[in-house]
Amino acid sequence: MDSNLHSPERQLIELRMEHADLDALIDRVGSESPADELMLRRLKKRRLQLRDQIARLEQVLDPKEPA
Repeated sequence: MDSNLHSPERQLIELRMEHADLDALIDRVGSESPADELMLRRLKKRRLQLRDQIARLEQVLDPKEPA
């Protein structure tokens, strides 16, 4: 059971959820006036980091080339 909590599939789900949450937060912060530009930049940077982590994890779980 404990190994299931730390499985790559579980990590991928959690990263995707965090990415979606950040998308919603960025939309809310961006629609405020005046928008907090520093916070917006930090959120976008974190979102890009998450996207990179998701892409790496997807590559590990579903490699396109045979090993």
